[in-house]
Order: sequence, then structure tokens, then C-alpha cells
Amino acid sequence: MEATQNKHNGQESPSNPNPNRQPQPLSKSAQKKLLKQKKFEAKKAEKKALMKEQKQRDAERKRKEWEEKLAGLTEDERLKLIDSRKELRRERMEKRSDERGQKIQRLIQAKETGQNIVLDLEFSHLMTHSEIHSLVQQIMYCYAVNGRCSFPAHLWLTGCKAEIETQLRRIPGFDKWIIEKENQCYIQAFSDQKDHLVYLTADSETVLHELDPTKVYIVGGLVDRNRWKGITMKKAEEQGIRTAKLPIASYMKMSSSQVLTVNQVIEILLKFLETRDWKASFFQVIPQRKRYEADSENCEEVDGEECKEENEESERKKKCIEVLSHE
Repeated sequence: MEATQNKHNGQESPSNPNPNRQPQPLSKSAQKKLLKQKKFEAKKAEKKALMKEQKQRDAERKRKEWEEKLAGLTEDERLKLIDSRKELRRERMEKRSDERGQKIQRLIQAKETGQNIVLDLEFSHLMTHSEIHSLVQQIMYCYAVNGRCSFPAHLWLTGCKAEIETQLRRIPGFDKWIIEKENQCYIQAFSDQKDHLVYLTADSETVLHELDPTKVYIVGGLVDRNRWKGITMKKAEEQGIRTAKLPIASYMKMSSSQVLTVNQVIEILLKFLETRDWKASFFQVIPQRKRYEADSENCEEVDGEECKEENEESERKKKCIEVLSHE
């Protein structure tokens, strides 16, 4: 849940480093995490290629099975089977259309009565191209999850410009998303509601116990590999807006810091809007690997569990992205 401080009133703040300055060197821990991430990405790419090949083989197998099935039937039986298949396809399409229509209605209603949640995107200059790509994937997942909710939030993208806007606009159907897209920052977008702004940051001393429908909750959109610690807190303090943190410590022990990914924070908030239960929301979203201390004796077990959960999360995101691509 990290962010950064952009220039305000033409002056560069202390938390917004000179863009021409050399990037800070990674710590040994960060280097290990980055290497682990690269290995995971390589395995994921290999798995994706294998899955594509398997999908092609399955499609070819099903086509042959269908042709063989038709070949063993009389003309009347063949026509009846084809008509039956067409009817099933029509019913699936109608069901999908109805579900899409209901989703649109829920999202339209959320613009009027939903909880305002902002994704602060003002800091693409602090991220590499691959990190921005990762953030875009997380935003896609957030939008897809929100659309499936019984009580979706009113999502905002503020500071949506530069490379992150370019990558977002490459998403098929992005222009049809029922979400607020603002080039300006949230301070400008909610200029008449500054007292209602609450920046969610793990560094805050204020614990968020309830979601206030009159408040606008801000989530920092930064994939930074742990380079910019405390940047969201500094930004909120300099802007004079309230801060709060999720009550994670009240319900579970984290294995490291309480900083979560953008999509995890958004999904927790959405779960809470549906259940009004923080504990249920945390345990449904936060991966098991982040819930306990790992020592030298169980590192191998944890790594295996982490890899499994990364794959499961990747599959969930993939399904969401596939749904969006067909809308």
C-alpha cells in the first residue's frame, strides 16, 4: 500500500526525489526478492506456454470427437444434435448477457450510492516499465472483482496519466469501464471534500474499524519492491489529510510487514462492504504465507506453499482478465 509525493504548486516536495537522481541501490533482501520474482515470472511464462499448447491440443481433440460423433449418426439424428448444441450455446449467451446487464446496473448504482475508493496513480515515474505493467494487471483485477460484488464500490483512478494511462488504454474495452478516470490528482477531484479524504497506509497510527460512507478512502498504487518505505504516510501528512490503516494486527499475525498489494487492499475493502466482518475479509484475501513467522526449519515448506498460492492467485487474476477481455 505504497505511494509517493508529486510536485505541489510547482515546488518539489522532500518525498518526491529528483527524477534525474540515480535510483537507490537495492538491499540484499530486496535483491533476493527481486531474483525470486524473476524466477517466478520465468516459470509463469513457461507454464503459460505449456497451457497454450495444452489448450490447442484439447480443442483439436474435442473437434475430432465431435466429428466422429456426427459421423456415426443418421441425418435426422445429426440435425437434432446440432440443433441441441446450438440451443445450449444460445442459452449460455443469454445467461452471460443477463449477468453482464446486472453487473452494469450494479456499477451504475455504485456511482450514486457506493463507497468511494480511490486508486492514487500519481507516481509512475518511480516505477520501472515492468512494475507499471504489474500495477495495471492489479487494476484490471480490482475492476473485475468489483464488478462481481453484490455491493460494488465507486472506484476512481486519479493521476491517471503518462505511461500508466498509456498501458491502461491498451486494455480491450477499457474505455467502457464503469469507473472514474481522472488525469488530475484526488486533491483536485475532491477539492470540496478534503476533510473526507482518508489515505490508507500501513504506517498510520490510526486503526480503521469501520468504513464510513461519507469518507473517500485512498489506496496508493505503487509496485516498488519495497524501495519507497513510508512514502504514502509522508504524502498524506504533507497534504494535510487523514490517514488510517487496516486492523490487520487485531485479527492475524503477519509474517513480515503489513504492506499489501493494491488488489489485496481493494479486495479486502470490497469483502468488508459485503460482510462487515474484517476477520473474514482478511482470511479470504491475505495469502497464508503472510500470516505467520517463518523460521529456518520451515523455509522450504513456506516457499512451496508460496509458489502454490502465487499460482492460484495468478489463475484467479487470469480468469478475471479473461472475463474483462470478452466484455
